[in-house]
Amino acid sequence: MNPIQLFELASRQAEWLSARQQVVATNIANANTPKFLAKDVTPFSAVLDKTSMVRPMAVTHPGHMAANDLSDRSIGIEESELNDEIGVQESGNSVAIAEELTKTGEIKRQHELNTSLMSSFHRMMLMTVKR
Repeated sequence: MNPIQLFELASRQAEWLSARQQVVATNIANANTPKFLAKDVTPFSAVLDKTSMVRPMAVTHPGHMAANDLSDRSIGIEESELNDEIGVQESGNSVAIAEELTKTGEIKRQHELNTSLMSSFHRMMLMTVKR
């Protein structure tokens, strides 16, 4: 994996984390809204599978199956799975505050890991250039 791909991967994950944080914040903001259904984004692995970072196999013969179009870079937002603990509340709302707060913690940890890895990689690149 060359450095450009690594920075592109980190950038793509940062975009995904930003979109997920926005969706989770919307869920929390609408915790008391009647009939509001909690949402979440597609997992990062699914987003990564659709990007150009994944190189398709070369088609060397007309009989080979063509690869899918991997240029779609959209992050899908879908309804979150129903939390069995709270179910659908009387108001029709499906937001579980504890679950949403757990998601914000996960997002924070993933973002910190992303930035610390990129920072370390950047320092390593600078050390090789200085020599």
